[in-house]
Amino acid sequence: MEGESDAEGQEDDENIQALAGNIDPEEETAVNEEEFQPGQDVGKIPKVSKDVQKSVKASKEEPGVVYIGRIPHGFYEYEMRQYLSQFGPISRLRLSRNKKTGASKHFAFVEFTEASTAEIVSKTMDNYLLFGHILKCKVLSKEQVHEDLFKGANRRFKKVPWNKMAGIQLEKPRTESAWEAKVARERNNRAKKAAKLKELGYDFEAPELKGVPAPAAVENGNE
Repeated sequence: MEGESDAEGQEDDENIQALAGNIDPEEETAVNEEEFQPGQDVGKIPKVSKDVQKSVKASKEEPGVVYIGRIPHGFYEYEMRQYLSQFGPISRLRLSRNKKTGASKHFAFVEFTEASTAEIVSKTMDNYLLFGHILKCKVLSKEQVHEDLFKGANRRFKKVPWNKMAGIQLEKPRTESAWEAKVARERNNRAKKAAKLKELGYDFEAPELKGVPAPAAVENGNE
């Protein structure tokens, strides 16, 4: 059912938002006004220290997932993959976005093919200043990683034309039942306004609404 899938999707988003909040509960404060500009070179990653390299155990047999928070505006899926793949191969990347507007929520989950790479990224990039934002990075435990975490990963984001879709919806001819519902809502609104005015000592009688026009659209395939 469509309603059930929407509810499940909302619950998944809330769970992921809660996970991000637990990892990085503090409010971000911008360090400077430097911003990433569209088309700008993503730059080189910082040099990995010898101490970090020594502390990380090589593990080619399993992947590792990193949470990355406080991502700069304009630093989206393509830019993140360009930048982070300098550490090592990425198998999955999901930037969290607002479902309606598509705007970035400024945090992402990145799965590297090797857990050792994920550790290096976390230790190197945590508290690293990137285009005016101090990143927050943490390796996720196996218990924190589930399939819904990467729902919609590795897809090129395409902005939904909500305004265009709304315009198309408005241009559609209304069925008789749709008109009846519209008239009923308007009558209800007018009754509420009249009641409020009466409380203030005004008697207001709204003009009678016109009847339901002949349907411009066929409903359920019946004329």
